[in-house]
Amino acid sequence: MSSKEQEQNMSVWHDREIRFDVSPNDLKCRSGEFIIDTLSSVEDTKGNNGDKGKLTITNIRLIWHSHSSPRINLSIGLYAIVTITARNAKSKLRGSTESLYLLTKSGSSRYEFIFTNLIAGSSAMLNSVVAVHKAYDSSRLYREIRLRSSLLNKGQLRILPKERLHNRYNGVWNLSSDQGNLGIFHITDIRVIWHAELNENFNVSVPYYQTKSIKVRDSKFGLALVIETTPYSGNYLLGFQLAPEEKLREVHKEILTLHKSYFANPEFGVQFAIEEQQPDQPATRLESIVDDMEILQSREHTDSYATYLTDAGKHDHEPVYSEELGLAIEKLPQGYTLASLWDILS
Repeated sequence: MSSKEQEQNMSVWHDREIRFDVSPNDLKCRSGEFIIDTLSSVEDTKGNNGDKGKLTITNIRLIWHSHSSPRINLSIGLYAIVTITARNAKSKLRGSTESLYLLTKSGSSRYEFIFTNLIAGSSAMLNSVVAVHKAYDSSRLYREIRLRSSLLNKGQLRILPKERLHNRYNGVWNLSSDQGNLGIFHITDIRVIWHAELNENFNVSVPYYQTKSIKVRDSKFGLALVIETTPYSGNYLLGFQLAPEEKLREVHKEILTLHKSYFANPEFGVQFAIEEQQPDQPATRLESIVDDMEILQSREHTDSYATYLTDAGKHDHEPVYSEELGLAIEKLPQGYTLASLWDILS
């Protein structure tokens, strides 16, 4: 595997972020991602009303792209979805009809997406999205750091489906406090778990998916195994120590090997399959859609963002003085300029 391919495999944005008009490579399934359902006649009623497209549901995100211009597309991570509802919407292709509403949050911004299934009388889209999101939401231990959780039962680690325990190490110090806490390490093919010997509820579970680096470094306690997490999980620095030094380096090497192996084919924990596929919607590989796609011209990102932005439930932005206009205006959201907003209106 090339270094570029390895870097792409270790990228962790797909289930977390909302991205607009991404490149063909970013539309392809990453390692560990698989297609659960495809719906070939779906309108993006919010941002591209009247434009027929395809909605692909994977185990970690929703992908929509226009049939007429595949460079117009959306990638919506399942983690970003806050609520899923069905309400009436005005579609240029179907008129007033029941549509799928998604309220999402990415960073400090909230977005609303509306998708309309153009096949009359079909509830496949709503059912699939709700069921897949539920499966994703119930498998967070595979992808998120957990502190002081119910990870053990009478001293025994609760093994996740498809998880395999590789090693258990006693006498491991957690260096999160001035005194340190003595505990036990469990190393699996999906995560690293530590818990205190005297209190199994004092614990931490760190999935490889949210691990940025694993190093042996100096600390005030001496050499320590330091695990750094990604910005998505808080940029934690977690320190552990065990003796002798040879054992510490052995554990470090073991975790590095498992970490690399994990990203070659990540297990995201979403167990779901469509039992019956509609005859007019055969399952297809996403790669066949985007392999030969060429982006000739991309929409301005502020255009895409503004279309889907929603301030539901928020107060007005504070007023600020605009030298450009010579009067007070609402403070613009991050990443926006007056010129870009005028471009949208025109």
